[in-house]
Amino acid sequence: MNSIIPELVAEARNARPTEDHARRALACMDLTSLNDNDTDADIETLCARAKTEFGPVAAVCVYDRFIGCARRCLSDSAIRVATVCNFPHGDTNIEAAVRQAAAQVAAGANEVDVVLPYRAYMGDERAQAVRLLREVRRAAGSATLKVILETGELADPDLIRNAGLDAIASGADFIKTSTGKVAVGATLEAAAIMLQVIAATQPGTERTLGFKPAGGISTVQDAASYLHLADAIMGPNWARPATFRFGASSLLGNVLSMLGGGQQEPGACDY
Repeated sequence: MNSIIPELVAEARNARPTEDHARRALACMDLTSLNDNDTDADIETLCARAKTEFGPVAAVCVYDRFIGCARRCLSDSAIRVATVCNFPHGDTNIEAAVRQAAAQVAAGANEVDVVLPYRAYMGDERAQAVRLLREVRRAAGSATLKVILETGELADPDLIRNAGLDAIASGADFIKTSTGKVAVGATLEAAAIMLQVIAATQPGTERTLGFKPAGGISTVQDAASYLHLADAIMGPNWARPATFRFGASSLLGNVLSMLGGGQQEPGACDY
């Protein structure tokens, strides 16, 4: 199957962006703010932007100290609250990651995006890295667990493929490309490998598996390429909020521009 990746990527890269791509991207977006200097006011503005005239995004993704703020802002909507765990460096401290994930779910997070200890995975501590994922899966309970592979650092296709397989075997609901905090974020090549992993493992997996590209996705053209790839590998009706997310902070403005909406004025949510 890998021999067709260059062809799939070339086709995806040439996908022509349409309003349908923009609407699909909007519905599948994890609108994200993971800045060290974020404030409650920033998160209130983020949540207000998440409720657009063309419909809501799937989730907002914020640091765990803002989970309560986001939940208050989104209490009148079905938008989910996501947060990040073991982020962004992917440490190997299992106890710390487990405590963090448990506290995040207790605070009201619907989804936890945990970073695979990718440096350990690339070295001599692969078993430790995989164990961390299994323990965080248990700590997260029924919350959706997305495992960030940091594919730009893994780089090698076989390593990306094996990391995706190990993440799913450890209980991941989604496999995600990147933190957005390293030089190389999402790439179509990595996405194709990860989607192939999902296609191969879904038939033997009772839970629904999903994919999240993140890191550097900022235009409808970018989104169209990833949606085209998902359609080609998984089928035309597969990419929906339950199975596909875009991790993005700047994509929303471009989506709204294509759909004919104005840039939404920032505004605080109503508590």
